Amino acid sequence: MARTSKRWRLTATGMVTAVALALALPAGPAQAAGGTAPPPLTNGFGLTQVDTAVGGPTNFTITVTTPEVAGRHHIKIILPSGYYDDPNRRYPVLYFLHGSPDDPIQQNYSALTMSDSMITVIPDGGARGWYANWLNQKTQLGAQNWENFHLKQVIPFVDANLRTIPTKKARAVAGVSMGGFGALHYAQVRPDLFSQTASLSGDIDLSVRSMDLRLAVVASVTDALGAICGSSSGACDSDSSPYKPGVDSDALFGSPYPVFNADWRWNEVDPAAHMDKLAGVDVSIYVGNGGGVPTEPEFWLEGAAQHVKDSMDALGMPYHYVDYGNGSAWGTQCNGGHNGACWEQDLQDLIPRLERAFAS
Repeated sequence: MARTSKRWRLTATGMVTAVALALALPAGPAQAAGGTAPPPLTNGFGLTQVDTAVGGPTNFTITVTTPEVAGRHHIKIILPSGYYDDPNRRYPVLYFLHGSPDDPIQQNYSALTMSDSMITVIPDGGARGWYANWLNQKTQLGAQNWENFHLKQVIPFVDANLRTIPTKKARAVAGVSMGGFGALHYAQVRPDLFSQTASLSGDIDLSVRSMDLRLAVVASVTDALGAICGSSSGACDSDSSPYKPGVDSDALFGSPYPVFNADWRWNEVDPAAHMDKLAGVDVSIYVGNGGGVPTEPEFWLEGAAQHVKDSMDALGMPYHYVDYGNGSAWGTQCNGGHNGACWEQDLQDLIPRLERAFAS
């Protein structure tokens, strides 16, 4: 697509600047080994830190504002335990995208803290941001350019402030549920940025074949609580919905209804339809079957994952695919459902694989 290619070229200029800044860092943020506070980070790339960083020197959360997305947003950063021991060592980075309606501070998977060889960054994706630049920027929600926030601001900000290896080879993006869509979407939009992408129970088929998933996305945008409470990764109720205020169903990607090609923007961002864009990117897919119960979201996500697998098979692409079914053979806590116990086990499998790929 011509517009996408143009955006890549413009973004590449900014990324060259970020790479140059990162390579110029002699030792990263000033922080003595054994310190008890998060390291100081310098504002830039449109991000302004507000409030005080919370946490310790290797696991902390900052809060930022940006013109790209209204409001304040958390970014959780997990550094290797030995990050301060060798001021010359640089690290690959995993960008981990949370589900809906979660927040980075809720991402407490033990597997994300077990690596001593990579940095993990968990940026805010909003309760229903869908890791996209919304078509309508004039809703009650204000600016909703999540893609710009992450790809044009968070990544260069991290590269400029931490001792990263600012290359495609040393960068991965993974996510759960809504974040699984975001992980594949970002790798498809910017395959020059990521060498690895992984979806954990992701909404990775938004075509009419998986109309149930498309309508779940619409439900999060419009605050149709009956649908979204059954398909989100968190709990909600009618009195304190994280999806309020509801906005028009067309606000995110335009009309979701497949009449006279009105839904063409949904088809443009459908990961399952564009797996060819991930040539040169290693793909991992994890999904369960919800115990075969149609009221369990994972039941429907299994079909979406299968569509992605079929697409990769047709293209002759290599991939890592795990369908753990009812979870009986996937760790000791997973029941095959759409929940953190299964995603913890997914990450226990994914993180060592990323480490080996980065090391190679």
